[in-house]
Amino acid sequence: MSKAPQSDLQRALEMRFSDAPAHIESAAHSDLLNSMAARGSCRSFIDKPVPNDLVRTICAIALSAPTKSDLQQCDIILLESEDIQGRLVTLVSGRSWVADAPRIAVICGNNRRQRLLHEWHEVPFANEHLDALFNAAGDAAITLGAFVTAAEALGLGCCPISAVRNKAAAVSDLLHLPEHVFPFAGLAFGFPAQTPTISKRLPLQVTCHVEGYREVNLEETTAQYDEERATSQPYEQQRLPEKFADSARYSWSEDKVRQYSEPERADFSDYIRSRGFELN
Repeated sequence: MSKAPQSDLQRALEMRFSDAPAHIESAAHSDLLNSMAARGSCRSFIDKPVPNDLVRTICAIALSAPTKSDLQQCDIILLESEDIQGRLVTLVSGRSWVADAPRIAVICGNNRRQRLLHEWHEVPFANEHLDALFNAAGDAAITLGAFVTAAEALGLGCCPISAVRNKAAAVSDLLHLPEHVFPFAGLAFGFPAQTPTISKRLPLQVTCHVEGYREVNLEETTAQYDEERATSQPYEQQRLPEKFADSARYSWSEDKVRQYSEPERADFSDYIRSRGFELN
């Protein structure tokens, strides 16, 4: 008996995971599932404008995503002027691919509206602690993911910009963010110049658990993942060469260790407190 041809979805999952699961093919949703499974960060765009109506539609879809307790604590700020976009690019260290992006959005967590509701109804806000920030950040994360999924399903390419938090206070000033509103992530998007690479992920046995969290042969499995990724998707350059010796077999885990061997956003809690949040 001949083997059934492999679907695009199965191919994408097998490129992504060494232990890719079997799946149920659904023709009704195959295009969306394929785009989600095969997606990759896009940092190269063609010189083609993204229609405003399309962007507004994507925003509407993204803001249709789940939100904690229907609190709706997320906003999307779309940058349209070259001046504002250029100033943001400068704040995120002048990354060329951000500068070349046709469109940039900034996804913000917003706990301000909830507090205004309490003022208008003359009821004290009784949750002055870390969860107020956490809920707004959760809504922003969900909205970011939904925006990316919708945009890529419509033929666009996307890449989040976490560096907006490197200069969170300056970004807040640039975008006129009031107290209790904070930048969660930027997002560069446009029509891709090439098909993004499918980055390999850790095996599902590491990140997908049943009944409870488990670590079984984690070091060995990570080492095998390192080897597979170094072979199929080697890094173009090694991080922090001025601090670390050149590695003959540079790996994913080594790259991540180098990244967090230096402080990043150590002043972010001070910034968040300056926006009026309590972190108790």
